[in-house]
Amino acid sequence: MAEMIPFPAASTSPHRPQVEPEPLWREMLGAQMRRRRLEREETLGETAATAGVSPQYLSEVERGLKEPSSEMIAAIAGALDTTLIELASDVTDQLRAAAAPASAAVSAVRGAFALAA
Repeated sequence: MAEMIPFPAASTSPHRPQVEPEPLWREMLGAQMRRRRLEREETLGETAATAGVSPQYLSEVERGLKEPSSEMIAAIAGALDTTLIELASDVTDQLRAAAAPASAAVSAVRGAFALAA
């Protein structure tokens, strides 16, 4: 049987700040859907039935485990009394806000390289 060899841990350099990985679209989308569902005080089953999906599938989407098609996103958005555009716009805004600190750290690292050159 093959032996699993782990990759060495990434070295932390005092000259390179740790940059958090960007959040995934599906995770942010799921969180937005869950927030909207809870604001409506609906159960997974209620929203899933209205959207025409199973509660298990909706749960996986909300937890960021599934990458739903645009048709599924539109169906769930409709069940939440919103549109695909509004939902996507809110997720995009959240991604921009989450990426702002990361892009500042990357700019700082790039600036350090520019100064060192």
